[in-house]
Amino acid sequence: MNEIVDSDPNCLFCKIVAGQIPSKVVYQDDEILVFDDIHPWAPVHFLIIPKRHIPSMAHVGPEHAALLGRMLALAPQLALQQGCNPYPKGGFRILCNTGDEGRQEVRHLHIHVMGGTRPWLKG
Repeated sequence: MNEIVDSDPNCLFCKIVAGQIPSKVVYQDDEILVFDDIHPWAPVHFLIIPKRHIPSMAHVGPEHAALLGRMLALAPQLALQQGCNPYPKGGFRILCNTGDEGRQEVRHLHIHVMGGTRPWLKG
């Protein structure tokens, strides 16, 4: 499915949003769900997703600016809460894969937040 819809019944992350697949929830509100990555690359590794099914960053338009801003604004607060060391000596990495060439595995917009000792050496 390549369109923006409330939910895609075949989407792994939509199933997590619906509670059909368990996850370790870090944060949620009416529009956003944050949960731990099941295959972490770092001591801290969680995903920030919109609850609505947006397939990728390639599907984002100006109407999504506020949602994306909120998603990114959550990253520093949640990174510290989850165990990342404070800036500037500590920090975290934000990654958003888009499409096949961008190595996107799940076709639902998601932002990885990773922190700890140089987790990005893996990819």
